[in-house]
Amino acid sequence: MPDFIVSDMTCSGCVKALTGAVHDVDASATLDANLETKHIRVASTAAPETLAEAMRDAGFTVTINA
Repeated sequence: MPDFIVSDMTCSGCVKALTGAVHDVDASATLDANLETKHIRVASTAAPETLAEAMRDAGFTVTINA
């Protein structure tokens, strides 16, 4: 399950926007977001870079946590 760091994720509104961006790529994806650590884990069949790019396109700063 890919893990991402979203350094500018600050609230539940951010999580909602990120979820929408991921669902635009994979409607069946599930997300587990931690606002304290700014980590998001995504269960998806899409490639991690594709998911990261969708979140970046939504306006967030995203890195893949290897």
